[in-house]
Amino acid sequence: MNPDTAELAIVETASEPAVVVRSLDAERMTAARESWRALWSSRLVVWVAGVGTLLVFGFGPARSAFNPHGLTRGFGWLGDLLAAPAARWDAAWYMVIAHYGYRPDLTPFTAPRTAFFPLYPLGLRGISMFGIPLVIAGVLLSLIALALALYGIHRLTTLELARGGRLSLGNGRGGEVARLAVLLTAFAPMAFYFSAIYSESLYLALSVGLFWSARQGRWALVGVLGALAGATRSTGLVLALPAVIIYLYGPREDRPVDFPSAERVRRRDTDGGSAPLTAAIALLGRLRPRYRVRRDLLWLTLLPVGVAAYGVLLGLSGGDVLAPFHAQGVWGRHFTGPYVGVWDGVRAAFDGARQLLSFQRHHVYFAAAGGSPFVVAGHNLMLLAFLVAAVPAVVGVLRALPIAYGAYVVAALALPLSYPVVAQPLMSLPRFLVALFPLNIWLASWLAARPRARLPALALSALLMAGFVGQFATWHWVA
Repeated sequence: MNPDTAELAIVETASEPAVVVRSLDAERMTAARESWRALWSSRLVVWVAGVGTLLVFGFGPARSAFNPHGLTRGFGWLGDLLAAPAARWDAAWYMVIAHYGYRPDLTPFTAPRTAFFPLYPLGLRGISMFGIPLVIAGVLLSLIALALALYGIHRLTTLELARGGRLSLGNGRGGEVARLAVLLTAFAPMAFYFSAIYSESLYLALSVGLFWSARQGRWALVGVLGALAGATRSTGLVLALPAVIIYLYGPREDRPVDFPSAERVRRRDTDGGSAPLTAAIALLGRLRPRYRVRRDLLWLTLLPVGVAAYGVLLGLSGGDVLAPFHAQGVWGRHFTGPYVGVWDGVRAAFDGARQLLSFQRHHVYFAAAGGSPFVVAGHNLMLLAFLVAAVPAVVGVLRALPIAYGAYVVAALALPLSYPVVAQPLMSLPRFLVALFPLNIWLASWLAARPRARLPALALSALLMAGFVGQFATWHWVA
């Protein structure tokens, strides 16, 4: 190497970190810009549709269901109108808890409150300490969490595309997948819950942050985010599964693998072997962890702390430590077996179709129905439609994304599908699905490869969101 080429090599080597920094800055700016665009445009649709429906049709028949004065109403004509797309149904429970606490000493009158985990109400109370009304505090908290979640989904999708796995599309469409993932999340049919006074957006932000931190090998942050997610919703406990999988099997950005990959083990150990032996060795090779266990694994013991702390808090206040889980019975949920709720949902939808086709209300085809049997029948058909639509997305996640994503989706769905409600076995399933971000990442990759389907899919999703938020704002039960 002569002096000229040596100097050139030094300059090129020194410039590489600067190029990487500029690339990362560009990715961050792109993620922030596209997340912000999806945030404000989708929320504009939510408020225009919700307020517009309320102006045309009024508040609806169930306005007195649970509508505390000063919390979800009582803000004047304009204030009540603007609060409609955010402060309905469970929003009242979160604001009551933020204002009055859980009060387990008043059980059974306050028993339903324990089904709502404490982090979101604590956030409401913290923001309201600055003199901000609870309803505005709830919208602010949800919007901030949604902004962080959309940004994280964009960065996480970009990271998985850069990994070069089965999700990678090439041909310059990688950025389009990340953009579509953000749009599909913001305009999902049930995405209006992300700006309502519900815990969906907070849980989504924490779960996305946990996956990002695990992929980067920041295990202390994984433990903290997992504990916070567990204090937000009971499904936060499920996040321990993908965290452990990423720790042991990857993919990880913090260090190279410690052991040969499963494919290398299979090729090395199966030459000349019989078919059953070959399959057994291949399976063992896949099950063998790729990363050595180190002391940083101990950070993952923080994951159940949020749920445990909530139970201890209730116990010290004179309540039942297991009250958060017993409260599911108050809301009509019961354990029927792993995923048995799928069969119950199919049967309920079939009976609902019979009810609608009978054109009468005197004979009810299902065992329990609150209110109009036609309304319940319609709900059960809609809930089954969401389940059917989710099946190919779940399969796609299992095939195209790292196994941690698929394991998370399957485990998270086990909760609503194993604890059905008698009258509506799949109740709230669409709301559970909207927080499972891997589904939208896969759908974005699918749409990116089919340009003609993008606009119709997004338009249909936005129209459904507008319709559902219109029902929500007028006190009709949704999901």
